Amino acid sequence: MAKLTKKQKEAASKIEKNKLYSLKDAAALIKLVASAKFDESVDIAVRLGVDPRKANQMVRGVVTLPHGTGKDVKVLALVTPDKEAEALAAGADFVGLDDYLQKIKDGWTDVDVIITMPSVMGKLGPLGRILGPRGLMPNPKTGTVTMDVAKAVQEVKAGKIDFKVDKTGIVHAGIGKISFGSEQIVDNAHEIIQTLIKLKPTAAKGTYIRSIYLTSTMSPAIALDPKAV
Repeated sequence: MAKLTKKQKEAASKIEKNKLYSLKDAAALIKLVASAKFDESVDIAVRLGVDPRKANQMVRGVVTLPHGTGKDVKVLALVTPDKEAEALAAGADFVGLDDYLQKIKDGWTDVDVIITMPSVMGKLGPLGRILGPRGLMPNPKTGTVTMDVAKAVQEVKAGKIDFKVDKTGIVHAGIGKISFGSEQIVDNAHEIIQTLIKLKPTAAKGTYIRSIYLTSTMSPAIALDPKAV
């Protein structure tokens, strides 16, 4: 096991063991313990009382964070020529179709989100083995397969993210940067937690929100009190 650095030990000492923090206190503390020289990402991890192996307990959704993610999201719009102008006007970083499909076939995946149209999805099918593992395959459920391409691009650029419970029952999501104010971190965290609560499967029994942790790129995890949020 790797030894903790002096900064990591100092940060860990500021977090009380076995204490469950309120969201407000955790947001303030995460800024206090961050020590990296770069603008660390702030992430939330929520363990749910679901069995993701069962289709009726799968939790997946989208949420628009009030203050965005703090990240410059690179968007590729795979659209027909008549939609290219509106995709560019909405802020898409890359716009086109066949040329980009070939680039992806050749291994290019330097984007964060791909938005496309229903009529184009047939061409994306063969690229599933490339896009799927990277979480880049467009999906109607997350709003990335739509005829309203401009709106989809604008929403992603404004802070719309999609999330999915992993095989261990945990939802991970980036909710901002350390440079955010603590109130902005609270607002973004609250938004995704409330969205998860609304998405509780009827088949889920017992405690639904099992645990919540707030972390930054280089900091120890801070445990939140699930009952307080």
